Amino acid sequence: QVQLVESGGGLVQTGGSLKLSCTTSGIIFRLVTMAWYRQAPGTQRELVARITSGDGTYYTDSVKGRFLISRDNAVNTVSLQMNSLKPEDTAVYYCSATSAATYWGQGAQVTVSS
Repeated sequence: QVQLVESGGGLVQTGGSLKLSCTTSGIIFRLVTMAWYRQAPGTQRELVARITSGDGTYYTDSVKGRFLISRDNAVNTVSLQMNSLKPEDTAVYYCSATSAATYWGQGAQVTVSS
C-alpha cells in the first residue's frame, strides 16, 4: 500500500518561510519522480515543483528563486523549502509520487497572511 504523508504546513506572515516534508512508503522511492502541487480555493491544482530520480528539478515561474525542492532517498522523503512567502502562495499543498501511476498525499494547508 502506497502512502504519502505531508507535514510542515501552517500560518506564516508575508516574507516568512515554511518547510513542507512528505514521507513515503510502499514505493521504491529512489526510482520515482516526486512533486509538489498546490490548489487554492476556486482554482485548479497546479504543479509547483518537481524532482526526478536523477535530481533534475523544475519550478513553476512564480516560485523560482524562492522555493527549493529536495529529496533524501535514505529516508524516502521529499521536501519543499518555501522562502519569501506571499499571500498568493496560500493553498493546500499536495505531495505526489509518479512511477507507473501517480499517488497523492492528503494535503497540507499553507496560509500566508498579509
